[in-house]
Amino acid sequence: MLQQAGLYDKVWQAGVMLLPVQSVGVMGDERTYENVVALRAVESTDGMTADWCHLPYDFLADVSNKIINNVRGINRVVYDISSKPPSTIEWE
Repeated sequence: MLQQAGLYDKVWQAGVMLLPVQSVGVMGDERTYENVVALRAVESTDGMTADWCHLPYDFLADVSNKIINNVRGINRVVYDISSKPPSTIEWE
């Protein structure tokens, strides 16, 4: 989706993490209790420091909707806006 939106060259590294957290949500007319994924995209020149990518809200909304509607067991998508430091690029 980054390529389709013309944002691929703005991102130095991106990833998706399945979190060990479940979330209450609503799908259709039913309450759900499913998993959460975190998206992380950063800009950097050397990996020693990095800032989160300020991706357009419309793009993030489209990605979130696509994940929730097409990946069974996911009902929430979050976007990590932490810079390095203090956080790292990867999640462990």
